[in-house]
Amino acid sequence: MTERFELRDTPGKGEGMFATDIFKTGEIVMVGRIKQVLSENNSHASQIGKDKYVLHGGMIHKVNHCCDPNCGIHVNETGGHDFVARRDITVGEEITFDYAMRNYSVDFFEITCQCGAEKCRGKITGYKDLPADKKKEYEGLIAPYLLELDA
Repeated sequence: MTERFELRDTPGKGEGMFATDIFKTGEIVMVGRIKQVLSENNSHASQIGKDKYVLHGGMIHKVNHCCDPNCGIHVNETGGHDFVARRDITVGEEITFDYAMRNYSVDFFEITCQCGAEKCRGKITGYKDLPADKKKEYEGLIAPYLLELDA
């Protein structure tokens, strides 16, 4: 399978993943494969259960946060997080997701959010800190255990 994205420099953010092809809404953009189970949470960890965290292999860890992302999360049959297009993505567009789509709590980003989205929350947060309207907007595009933790 030919990858349809590439790593590029992003002004003010280091590196990020960019589309080299068009992705249609609902299309899988990146397939998540778990590389390592972790004993605790960290800034690159993906939460896969109440107290379970993993690192994904490949380039998924290079996808940057955005408060109005073009991708959401679907948990695949391996437990990994696939990134799925929330809307059409054009060639050259940065591939982004909201870290709150996979982690209930985010405690590693003390600086002001730098996503630049018109709807930026100002701070990178976990799912528990999302406003109700944002949780509704993300329905079907988050890791399902977040709903259990939020209940």
